[in-house]
Amino acid sequence: MLSRVAERVYWQARYLERVENTARLLSVFSGLLLDLPPGTKLGWNTLVQITGTDAAFYVKHKQASERNVIRFLLAENYGLSILDILALTRENARTTREVMPTEAFEQINELYYFARENAASGVDRGKRYELLEAIIKRCQQIWGLMAGTMSRDAAYSFVRIGRALERADMTTRLVDVGSGNLMPDVQEQNSAAESSPEPYENILWMNILRSQSAYQMYRQHVRFRVNAADVVRFLLLNEEFPRSTHHNLITLTKVLHRLPNNGKVSRQINKTKRILKDADIEKLLRRGLLKHIDNLQLEMANIHFKIAETWFLQ
Repeated sequence: MLSRVAERVYWQARYLERVENTARLLSVFSGLLLDLPPGTKLGWNTLVQITGTDAAFYVKHKQASERNVIRFLLAENYGLSILDILALTRENARTTREVMPTEAFEQINELYYFARENAASGVDRGKRYELLEAIIKRCQQIWGLMAGTMSRDAAYSFVRIGRALERADMTTRLVDVGSGNLMPDVQEQNSAAESSPEPYENILWMNILRSQSAYQMYRQHVRFRVNAADVVRFLLLNEEFPRSTHHNLITLTKVLHRLPNNGKVSRQINKTKRILKDADIEKLLRRGLLKHIDNLQLEMANIHFKIAETWFLQ
């Protein structure tokens, strides 16, 4: 398999997963708007920080308001919005049609045009949920089609690698949402007891679980009410839930055995898994979870660099 083809297949998978997960991030915030009491506020600037788009965002916008952030991440032409990422997905799919199912390209093409026609409407709260759900479902249909029609060859291995690495990274970013400076400003007229952050934190973590379609699986595995420590542990460390960071690192290890010259990448993945598993979640939640998440994201970036060095830069 040519290295340029492998790289495009890999990036097609990463971009498609990024579209789905960006839609899920926006869904977290939009869900919180419905669940929190009237008059509370959300730190929308946190969303552009988590997606790594804050530098580009503040080139055009002075204020991280809801409307500005949603428009920027859905439709603005800065190379970072869902629409821009879908255009990149479509281009990579178009140039790898010799190894990818024709139906997959057709569905990616349809998703791109659907998003282009409807992205602007997502700025309004009333239509946002429907649009985000449609994007997520169409991404899942494309994944299902590839899983059901692709031979288990090198091309499919790079699809799985791209998807697993992007998903592992984006799950840590969703955990970042819950641990960051996102708590709402409670209305001043509330009493001190009513202003306790605990009920708002529980709502936040519940929405994060739902954004990953994880709430039911969380309850089956944990069997306790939603709380920060258990949600973080589940999303980062659970080996069986397919959107957890640890599960996707395990997937990377399994897929690498099908590819040659995988030593450097395997060692980096094992290093990342050790950092992940050795963490004391309760202690980090009290002090240091944000730094731990940053370290994990740096290690996963190093996995990408090792992948590129091994198979793409030839």
